[in-house]
Amino acid sequence: MERPTGVLLDIDGTLVDSNDAHAHAWVKALAEVGVNAEFATVRRLIGKGGDKLLPEVSGIDAESSKGKAVGKRRGEIFRKEYLPKLKPTPGAKELLARMKKAGLELAVASSAKEDELKGLLKVCGADEFITASTSSDDAPNSKPDPDIVHAALDELGHPKERVILLGDTPYDVEASLKAGIRVVALRCGGWGDADLKGAVQVYNDPDDVLARFDGSPFGGRS
Repeated sequence: MERPTGVLLDIDGTLVDSNDAHAHAWVKALAEVGVNAEFATVRRLIGKGGDKLLPEVSGIDAESSKGKAVGKRRGEIFRKEYLPKLKPTPGAKELLARMKKAGLELAVASSAKEDELKGLLKVCGADEFITASTSSDDAPNSKPDPDIVHAALDELGHPKERVILLGDTPYDVEASLKAGIRVVALRCGGWGDADLKGAVQVYNDPDDVLARFDGSPFGGRS
């Protein structure tokens, strides 16, 4: 395969240890409107867009007035109670620096809302390294649909055969494959290898990729 020139970055669970926090925020927001959603059920859906997650766990249409209110409240809870306490995944910033040193151009392809993404980028230091950023606000359909990946590819401007997405969920893998690009997956988001089938390589976390960078797909091998 061709040596990559660009990398698309998922953020939640990949570069920031935030998947549990997102699930807790959904559970709390739903509880406020009388919906008892199990944490484990919500947690397995983190990585999908909220417009898909909400009806799946609650039966509430995300575009309804109730759905919009729940989504707004979830965002408020996440930003106030969880975002200030979040930490990067192991080796996140160091891996981004290594990618830049290798001449790779970086762009974000995240299902996060734009008003949350800025804070998340600061947590992991990605704001210092990225060329472009796309969020769920930049695509008509959220992951696992490929729209966000397509939007990030357009922003990056590299041929898709020269781009790899770094993600942590089955929804990242599915979106990438639908968009026709390779994906490297990380276990630190909470999924196992069987869930991440389709990725060209699976690593524990960014630190694991960094330790084996030269032999990784990002170093030109797969």
